[in-house]
Amino acid sequence: MSVDPLSAVFGALADPTRRAILARLTKGDANVAELSAPFRVSQPAISQHLKVLEQAGLISRRRRATARLSHLEAEPLREATA
Repeated sequence: MSVDPLSAVFGALADPTRRAILARLTKGDANVAELSAPFRVSQPAISQHLKVLEQAGLISRRRRATARLSHLEAEPLREATA
């Protein structure tokens, strides 16, 4: 079953950890270790949150050397507020 993009964005934003991750990414790209530092959850748990955010189009991920960086994609947020 396919979820419409707006529902995916709001579903991703429903979790406070994911909202905090997005807030951190407003300061710049970060790897999983940097994103997991303020939370009492494992890096794999943060990776799951990142997967949800990526599927909703709120972040993109790319490799730089051995690090996988997450980048905020603001357009879906603009569309959700419109």
